[in-house]
Amino acid sequence: MFEITMQSATRILTVGTLAYIGLVVFLLISGKRTLSKLNAFDFIITIALGSTLATILLSSSVSLPEGLLALALLVFLQFAVTFTASRVDWFSKLIKEEPQLLYLEGNFLRGSMKKARVEEVEILQSIRSQGIGSLDEVSAVVLETDGSMSIIKKTAGNTLSNVEKPSI
Repeated sequence: MFEITMQSATRILTVGTLAYIGLVVFLLISGKRTLSKLNAFDFIITIALGSTLATILLSSSVSLPEGLLALALLVFLQFAVTFTASRVDWFSKLIKEEPQLLYLEGNFLRGSMKKARVEEVEILQSIRSQGIGSLDEVSAVVLETDGSMSIIKKTAGNTLSNVEKPSI
């Protein structure tokens, strides 16, 4: 259980270094989108890449070329899905969540909050983290597709006419 041979250590160091370099190259080729804030789909691909890298490192039955091919396939699939989603509306809606309005002009939108599994204290924490001390300073709070909350401050003449009000 606590045993490591010189041969297995050398394999892990060599294959690990080369697989890591290969993964970095693939991610750089695939562009900024792969490395951006994570939505659910991006999170899944990140887990898959990590799992594949771990398998390459620790499984002597997986060769370096096989592992690199697996990594390249995952990065290619990520690229293909995001490429398609940026050009085909119905596909984009299939794989991505829409931003969700949680608070609007003094009212917590309980239905939206329940659907998003967000509690009032989380919204208040997000508002405080933006340096805002009172709900009176906030026009709206939107749960973004990556899980972050956008806080829209009240300003003179800010009507939020472009924010769609959900049915509760």
